[in-house]
Amino acid sequence: MYKTGFDNNKYLKMQSEKIKERIAKFGGKLYLEFGGKLFDDYHASRVLPGFAPDSKIRMLVELKDKAEIIIAINANDIEKNKVRGDLGITYDLDVLRLIDAFRGFGLFVGSVVLTRYNESSVVNAFMKKLESLGIKVYKHYAIDNYPYDIENIVSDEGYGKNEYIETERPLVVVTAPGPGSGKMATCLSQIYHEYKRGIKAGYAKFETFPIWNIPLNHPVNVAYEAATADLNDINMIDPFHLEAYKKTAINYNRDVEIFPVLRAMFEKIMGECPYKSPTDMGVNMAGNCIFDDEAVRKAAECEIIRRYYAALCNQRKDGHRYDAEVNKIKLLMNQSGITVKDRKCIQSALDKAEATGAPAAAIELCDGRVVTGKTSSLLGASSAALINAIKAEAGIDDEVDIISHEILEPVQKLKVENLGNHNPRLHTDEVLVALAISAATSEVAKKAMDVLKNLKGAELHSSVILSPVDTATFRKLGVNLTCEPVYQTKKLFHG
Repeated sequence: MYKTGFDNNKYLKMQSEKIKERIAKFGGKLYLEFGGKLFDDYHASRVLPGFAPDSKIRMLVELKDKAEIIIAINANDIEKNKVRGDLGITYDLDVLRLIDAFRGFGLFVGSVVLTRYNESSVVNAFMKKLESLGIKVYKHYAIDNYPYDIENIVSDEGYGKNEYIETERPLVVVTAPGPGSGKMATCLSQIYHEYKRGIKAGYAKFETFPIWNIPLNHPVNVAYEAATADLNDINMIDPFHLEAYKKTAINYNRDVEIFPVLRAMFEKIMGECPYKSPTDMGVNMAGNCIFDDEAVRKAAECEIIRRYYAALCNQRKDGHRYDAEVNKIKLLMNQSGITVKDRKCIQSALDKAEATGAPAAAIELCDGRVVTGKTSSLLGASSAALINAIKAEAGIDDEVDIISHEILEPVQKLKVENLGNHNPRLHTDEVLVALAISAATSEVAKKAMDVLKNLKGAELHSSVILSPVDTATFRKLGVNLTCEPVYQTKKLFHG
């Protein structure tokens, strides 16, 4: 059953206060490297039930009078047309999306910085496009032997070559379309230039995971490792924090490995390093806002299983390049004592598929009930499971039709005779459109429509890989989906 375990209001308050405190520590100017997703942090909302996906942006809104935003994008990513896997758009387009989104919340976007800038017609065209839209653009350059040649990096030939980004406000949030965009380098370059101008400024890092003040093997932290299995991030006890404070804190390998280099840079720029450990650099208050540890643990364990199935399906689609990811998550599950049986809908879907000899799906509702769906001439298994889940939530008898046949039959005819589909079965989005039309004249259908919001947080498993259409529909409904790494047909192309 779905239970909240995270106090989102407390989080917003504590996080805002922590950032204000850090600004004051550095004399009124802070460059804050913002990691992870700002607008749609669904991973955090899944493993910390109660965490709102837009919590980070809402926290920034509370500081909007003090904050301005710099968006960093790696010039190489522009040239390569790098695509965000979750959104399906290129990084340069995502910069425009981010600017619009920030402005929609009333936040001030000061500029865009092109990191690792090089002369390129594609990069220059993007720069001119931004400038034509009234957006300030700055260029930062690649530095030889970065980040290890400290003498060269912290000099006029290193950071000194970068253009100084003019900022107006005490909190400068540096964010990006994705990893490898140069957020940290942008912050450090700016601090170098500020100190050259006699302006005191500091640096801090805001990332939700791993959570530094819960145990290393806590499922929430293990779920972060599972989520970043493709990057091979490893959670670990921060040895610098342990040495300095004789207290255990959790960080991850990349921050721990780079800290001696950062410390040397701070010492060269500021005269001394303001931090004794990589954990000190963070401002994350999430661990202080968990009020039901058992609920959070169960949610995180489910997320680990979901990540495992996602890796299996990627392996099935794209081959051996996902082997390491699958093996790592399997190892994390073994170490944590987690099995796929811990997620009830999985076995229910497999049992239904075996009993019917066809693809099947099962949904565990937020109250713990499990409903299934089978393949029929009218509906695919996931569509059938969706209808049965709606009926269960609305208290509608299983024998009652919530969608009129007068509506279903013309839709099927349209698919086959006019749109070129070989299969008349309705996808989930088509079922919902048909249900919405039925609701105009049917009280039963209207009752069914009214409970759609109750499916948010439900768990779904399919015995076959679902189509992109069905996957997107369940994502929009807030249903957490996994699939067996099996296609419904033996075709070579699966669109």
